[in-house]
Amino acid sequence: QVQLVESGGGLVQPGGSLRLSCTASGRSFSLYTMGWYRQAPGKQRELVASITSSSGINYADSVKGRFTISRDNAKNTVYLQMDNMTPEDTAVYYCNARWSQLLASWGGGTQVTVSS
Repeated sequence: QVQLVESGGGLVQPGGSLRLSCTASGRSFSLYTMGWYRQAPGKQRELVASITSSSGINYADSVKGRFTISRDNAKNTVYLQMDNMTPEDTAVYYCNARWSQLLASWGGGTQVTVSS
């Protein structure tokens, strides 16, 4: 079992920035595909960004050019740098780790609110 803990959420004004962090307990972190998902009230959960074990990256169209995903395998941590934020980015953000087609773990989520 891999335990994931997110941090860095909070309240930010439109145009501002936040950096989310997710730290994993597993010793094989470097082998995992890591992802950030978000779910806003009344909307479906969506993939925001993912990064593979070989650092291949995928972004949702809505965040391309504004968000940056990265990983530090020595720290067992994946980051999501969020810049030029808008109220549409308001959601609970979840960290995901996948190491096989059948095995994955989720963090408990962190609230991000973009508001004036």
